Amino acid sequence: MGATGDEAGLRPPGEHGGDGRGVARDLGVPVEQVLDLSASLNPFASDIVEITRRIAGLAALDSYPDPESVAALFARHLDVDPRRVVLTNGGSEAIALVASEVGDGLVIDPDFSLYRRHLRTGDDATGGRWRSNPSSPLGTVAPDDHTAVVWDEAFWPMTMGSWTRGDDASWRVGSLTKLWACPGVRIGYVIAPDAAAAGRVRHAQPRWSVNALALAVVTELLPRTDLATTAARIAEHRATFAGAVTALGYSVRPGIAPWLLLDDSPGLRAVLAPTGIVVRDCMSFGMPRVHRIGLPRPVDVDRVLDALESARNT
Repeated sequence: MGATGDEAGLRPPGEHGGDGRGVARDLGVPVEQVLDLSASLNPFASDIVEITRRIAGLAALDSYPDPESVAALFARHLDVDPRRVVLTNGGSEAIALVASEVGDGLVIDPDFSLYRRHLRTGDDATGGRWRSNPSSPLGTVAPDDHTAVVWDEAFWPMTMGSWTRGDDASWRVGSLTKLWACPGVRIGYVIAPDAAAAGRVRHAQPRWSVNALALAVVTELLPRTDLATTAARIAEHRATFAGAVTALGYSVRPGIAPWLLLDDSPGLRAVLAPTGIVVRDCMSFGMPRVHRIGLPRPVDVDRVLDALESARNT
């Protein structure tokens, strides 16, 4: 497993995962043949393509989007004052908007690299800590007594079975993309510490940033989302998958998030990619020889295990 992406004739790994379409182009195959596990999505999510074909909200596509009513609906599920909730064009916009508002912050690596990209500095302790919870990439949950100025809860709902840890004094950002496995439908959110702070973020946000399709998806999927059941299914699936990967001889780090971290696996991405399976090289986290594999859907597990077994013998 020593080949790099360049040696295998593939583009180098992207900074944030989600490389499936690019790898498909490099391989010259339809994207449907590529299993992209470089992005960690809910393996039990409903088929977003089928859902968008029939949701009633698509009738709104001929009008400018109006997120206020959908934000209020989401706030009721969060049990938060709707004046504190801002829907965003994905979790990445949520991060950028909050970073613009607070300016400086402290990022302790390894953590999600978008924080440093948008903060003036990610090394300013006076700005307060930015922290993903569960940690991306480590997959562990912060202890109850830990604090942060900004909590990134992108993976919290499907890991912990509730919408948020509930730190009302902190900023919280999230991504419905992960929970509903719809990275092409950009929908995220900010929960501000108070209504005034949310108002400043809302004012800084580009007008009509969240499109009508994304708003229709939120309206359709919120009532049918059962977080407790989702988290329980993911936990069971992760334990079974981790056991099978360990049995192949890989070193799997402990964690609870919807991915596995494989230690001492150099070149694994380059070996798997020609088979149509894309995993996350963790060099961008400062973790050489480590790869992250998003949990596959149950129907894809055997394909992934067979490829991992072959890679182990390469």
